[in-house]
Amino acid sequence: MTCHEIEALRLGLMNVLGTEDRSAREHAKTELEGHLDGPIEALAEAETLAGIERHLDAALVELEEEIAAADADDDEYDYLRGRLVAVRDAERAVGRLTGQGEDVLAGLGEAHDLLHEAFPVEDEA
Repeated sequence: MTCHEIEALRLGLMNVLGTEDRSAREHAKTELEGHLDGPIEALAEAETLAGIERHLDAALVELEEEIAAADADDDEYDYLRGRLVAVRDAERAVGRLTGQGEDVLAGLGEAHDLLHEAFPVEDEA
């Protein structure tokens, strides 16, 4: 058993962050072998945080459907529910990462405006 959503998320974040760790990429790809389709594939290939959020949400929907269809007495049922908790936690972490990035962007805009207020640029006419 493996947590396809988490491994795909790792690959997507490596894409977004420009991570070149071949070992980590190969490990994740090995874990996902035979499962790279639908939202998992899209998540693994995501190149933006917005794409990651969108594809992670779709992967969560599929996981929830898998849990709903599973027999509660099945040995795998508890693992599936644990996977759901882990993926929802990862979803919140990605949301925090996006929020922090937006805060940094807003702060840079404010710093830029402050510099122009402190050191006005004369219009070139």
